[in-house]
Amino acid sequence: MADTATAPPVAKRSRNELTLYQPPTDQFDHGEDIGGGPIRTSSLDAPTMKLTGHKGSVYCLAYDPAAQVLCSGSFDMTCLLWSATGNCANFNALSGHKNAVLDVKFANDSEHIVTASADKNLGWWDANTGSRVKRFMGHDGIVNAVDTIRSGPAPLVVSGSDDRTARLWDARSRKEVGVLEDDFQITAVAYSADGQTVYTAGIDNGITAWDVRQQQRTMKMTGHTDTVTCLSLDPKGTHLLSNSMDGTLKTWDVRPFVSGNRLDKTFVGGTHNAEKGLLNCAWSADGSMVTGGSADRIVHVWDVPTCEELYALPGHTGCVNAVIFHPKENVLASASSDKSIFVGELAQ
Repeated sequence: MADTATAPPVAKRSRNELTLYQPPTDQFDHGEDIGGGPIRTSSLDAPTMKLTGHKGSVYCLAYDPAAQVLCSGSFDMTCLLWSATGNCANFNALSGHKNAVLDVKFANDSEHIVTASADKNLGWWDANTGSRVKRFMGHDGIVNAVDTIRSGPAPLVVSGSDDRTARLWDARSRKEVGVLEDDFQITAVAYSADGQTVYTAGIDNGITAWDVRQQQRTMKMTGHTDTVTCLSLDPKGTHLLSNSMDGTLKTWDVRPFVSGNRLDKTFVGGTHNAEKGLLNCAWSADGSMVTGGSADRIVHVWDVPTCEELYALPGHTGCVNAVIFHPKENVLASASSDKSIFVGELAQ
């Protein structure tokens, strides 16, 4: 996404030294090189690539842990599977939901995908064949968010819904294995690293920790002043990242036995708008950078130690709903209401 031909490689940038991707004036279809410069840092065929194929706004993205596949979910009720390397070819589609796909995650074995939809259901899909293996039914409202456990043999899933519950699922069973009942609509969920805790957030602006076995609240973290739209656990499992309609991203120290306020850092620069979309947030693979969706059509990337903005990447013509880092390479993928996805290298 960065124009390496016009900006020298810099490891850390202040807010007034941003590497900008300058989009071309004409439209390119998926897989065509729309970047420039001789410096290459990934297995992509081109420094920046635009992926098209969805017929509606693209709301969510996920890389599989093996870093071979990129999955995108859309208002058009489908997920598209793209190669994470080379020309990023679209090689399969997941079809079956009856309303928009709002969130998507891979299982830790990279063999399965779980989707959350506005049709009140979750889908459990075979990532190799694209066929739906199970449909998880139980929510009485739109399913806004989903997460999968990071490790272990059990295919465990947590989902959050407008029905004010987070539900726990085991993919070996069709019915939920637990229900966490909240007082407000839940818009974001995340598993802890050991799977013993689930974090939920919603329209009450706070983040709640739940003991999975007891299915009871254990902690409440406050600091946001508007709805929390996404939660993401850092690679080490020690800090939680949140995006909020108050226009900030925040990190929270979720290690056991931390006393006092768990609010750690605040990142500013992203925006939300009247559409009230559930914009995502994500960590880089080494935990040194964070990013999140933004209504200003810009992809923002921040440095975690300093909270400084490292990149502000234009190119989208609609709200940026989701941004994620490649799990193994210096690559960023972004999805937008303009129906497109950008995949590009970050300048070194």
